[in-house]
Amino acid sequence: MIPFSILDLAPVPAGHTVADALRNTLDLAQHAERWGYRRFWLAEHHGMPGIASAATAVVIGHVGAGTSTIRIGAGGIMLPNHAPLVIAEQFGTLESLFPGRIDLGLGRAPGTDPATAHALRRTFDGDVDSFPQDVVELAGYFADDGPERRVRAVPGTGLKVPLWILGSSLYGAQLAAMLGLPYAFASHFAPAQMKEAIAIYRRLFRPSRQLDRPYVMLGYNVFAADTDAEAKLLATSMQQAVINLRRGMPGLLQPPDPTLEAGLTPHDRAILSSFLSASAIGSPETVRAAVLAFVEETGADELIVASQIFDHAARLRSYAILAGVHDALAAGRAGAVA
Repeated sequence: MIPFSILDLAPVPAGHTVADALRNTLDLAQHAERWGYRRFWLAEHHGMPGIASAATAVVIGHVGAGTSTIRIGAGGIMLPNHAPLVIAEQFGTLESLFPGRIDLGLGRAPGTDPATAHALRRTFDGDVDSFPQDVVELAGYFADDGPERRVRAVPGTGLKVPLWILGSSLYGAQLAAMLGLPYAFASHFAPAQMKEAIAIYRRLFRPSRQLDRPYVMLGYNVFAADTDAEAKLLATSMQQAVINLRRGMPGLLQPPDPTLEAGLTPHDRAILSSFLSASAIGSPETVRAAVLAFVEETGADELIVASQIFDHAARLRSYAILAGVHDALAAGRAGAVA
């Protein structure tokens, strides 16, 4: 069975604080390390009341200080929001603190609304069209030093922090292939072009110093519980978040709502049907079957799992069940019960 990793958005549940969310993120990472997950990534979002990982590099440092072996990193940094040198220095610092454990996933979306994006950048000179050049510049800062180098990332130079390209469209697949970088597709929230993107990436891939063959990691939602009914109820928190975001009303992560289904409009149902197509929701047996089918269908090299669950204990339980599913599949057993 392929490796499983975790994408944590540091969710802020209603009735809780950002401090609570960051404590829960570290607790989840510590459990994930014990359960055998390969990576623990955090994502850059801005202006989202329910997401506490805006200062992504800072939160990665928080997680790194409380763990010892699990790979940690960004899934991802929205590079148009930043000067490449600044990101090189931040992640060079992280690599110096936690050597051999840092990943740097890069995206070209702003991760927020236009007004907030403008506040972040002050100007739009560093727009998405410069993303390929910015990635190449950033990679250069991590390369070995040389006499021709006028600008150095200190720390950063020579540390060779592994880069990933993130994407939810065909653009990222082509760029990752051209640069010979691993590719993480955001199928956990935008699965429509997943299969085509994977095919393009694998077909066009050019080996690089970092990577000699294509490597695809796919985003995947998991809501696991002891019963299918309980898992479906847990998933309603994330469903509320999706609907509220699409309506332009992002907020704190809400408690599960057993009446949510009855109040959905046809438009809401269509949005959620698309959003949840790369998901496993149910008991250990249900999750096992869904995960296995998804991996066989896509040929993914790795899954990175998101679980927007309101109650922290229930979120831990979901990831524990998934770890048990992984171990059972890796051992070739027919069943999987955490």
